[in-house]
Amino acid sequence: QVQLVESGGGLVQAGGSLRLSCAASERSFNSKAIAWFRQAPGKEREFVANINWSGGGTTYADSVKGRFTIYRDHAKNTVYLQMNSLKPEDTAVYYCAAGVTISVTPWGYDYWGQGTQVTVSS
Repeated sequence: QVQLVESGGGLVQAGGSLRLSCAASERSFNSKAIAWFRQAPGKEREFVANINWSGGGTTYADSVKGRFTIYRDHAKNTVYLQMNSLKPEDTAVYYCAAGVTISVTPWGYDYWGQGTQVTVSS
């Protein structure tokens, strides 16, 4: 089993930036596909971005393309989500997830972090 811990959330004004981190407890994390999802109160969990096991393949939701970047550091067992040009609609709890196959839905991921709150003010 892999334990994931998100960090880096906070309060930022529109147009600002945050970098989220997803740190894994085990090196086996490096062989898994990783995704970021987000969930606002009363909303379904929404796909944000994913990255394959090697870090060479990424996918982004249309809503974040050109603003967010997902990347990973295998030496640190960590995946990052760099978020620039933040908008109020980006406000949500952000979760990282790991799985053996890459997808844009939550159901294919085996391991989840506890989430980190991102709040973007107008």
